[in-house]
Amino acid sequence: MGRDLALLIPEIAVLLTAVGALIAEMLRRPRAALAVAVIGLLVATGLTLRLVGGTETTVFGGSFRIDGLSVWAKLVLLPATALSILLARVDVAGTAREGTVYSLLCFATLGALALAGAGDIMFLVLGTLLTGLATFALVAYPDTDPATEAAMKFFVFASVTTAIMIFGLTYWFGAAGSTLLADLPGMDTMPMAIILGFAAVIVGLGYKASLVPFHFWAPDAYEGAPLSIAAYLSVVPKVGALFALAQVVRDMPPESGWTAVIAGLAVLSMTYGYLAALVQENVIRLLAYSSIAQSGYFLLGIVAVGSSELALPSIILFAAAYAAMNLGAFAVAAATGRTLNDFGGLGRARPLMGIAMVVFLLSLVGIPPLAGFVGKFLLFAAAIDVQFTWLAVVAIVNSVLSLAVYLRIIVPMYRRGEAATSAAGAWPGIVVVITLSATLIIGLFAEFLLGQPMV
Repeated sequence: MGRDLALLIPEIAVLLTAVGALIAEMLRRPRAALAVAVIGLLVATGLTLRLVGGTETTVFGGSFRIDGLSVWAKLVLLPATALSILLARVDVAGTAREGTVYSLLCFATLGALALAGAGDIMFLVLGTLLTGLATFALVAYPDTDPATEAAMKFFVFASVTTAIMIFGLTYWFGAAGSTLLADLPGMDTMPMAIILGFAAVIVGLGYKASLVPFHFWAPDAYEGAPLSIAAYLSVVPKVGALFALAQVVRDMPPESGWTAVIAGLAVLSMTYGYLAALVQENVIRLLAYSSIAQSGYFLLGIVAVGSSELALPSIILFAAAYAAMNLGAFAVAAATGRTLNDFGGLGRARPLMGIAMVVFLLSLVGIPPLAGFVGKFLLFAAAIDVQFTWLAVVAIVNSVLSLAVYLRIIVPMYRRGEAATSAAGAWPGIVVVITLSATLIIGLFAEFLLGQPMV
């Protein structure tokens, strides 16, 4: 028990941080809640560093995995949550339950970490429910008609997909006689149980990761929620769900045909996401569809799990790059506005903010030497390594299409016009500086990062 708890110290620190922020809110000390949340998340990140490069193991009878995916999930998601909290300060400062928002963000992140390290189907359920319950409330926080409508759509869609996942997972339990993912190979003589269970997992985790066709909630939720919550939804629950999917397929029998399903979802998500983004006038909805497409890129690495040594490093590195560039793009939006018209003349009126946005968007495209290029290059290599060259080609074509999407933001920024002013204060600028630095560092020092132990 002592060994297991020692390995879970970062997760315990996040739990204590969430509770501490909630206690500060109960005492009507929102600034204290902000400080507790940010400092606690950074401390939890520091506590995770000792686990990097360690021996892969499990705790509590194999139900939770301490491996490259779960360790790097903490190193990516905890700082991302801290940055989201700084952005949230802009949206919720002075409101009635400000500290509750910080606490809920920490609880939701704890759910994402449970997903990323899942070694048991019960952790898939626990992580999905914990992230869901917290984010439903966060989307509805503004108490406006768009936010309430978005939260209701989110809640109903999540309830149905989670129920389907729980029902489907009973087939795995019945066939394997165990809830551990490590026991899935024992079902190789029961293909129907494997198929039904995997389909249910795809539905449950697919909604969380906003994969097509389980994405319908995402654009409305991003648009209706506070912008900081939209930024958070685009990164933390998504990455947690995709890491959980990688944990599941590591133990899937290869003859079950799961790779074809993942490849098909990748094509649908990338293509539909960018085509839908092309017609958006609202920048937040455009970024929502962009995040749907980016989820498809993650699947190039997942399709190679278990067959290529590049698979897990590519997923991890792209997750770090994606978190930096996507949070950065939302931070610029927080300082500028929600529509394309708001971005008119931004590059001329505020050159540094304009340059930052260009870097984030070009990184999302995958232009070298930025972080997005390194992540996508590794994903393409992983797919090619397992004979899915056609999937890599489709991904490259969609990257070309994505350039047209992001130019819809970049071009107005450098036309003559007056950029919208924002009363957001200094917080978005701080987040922009941090994420811009991370985007450049990951891209420029990728060779060094790849030389570090990831899995």
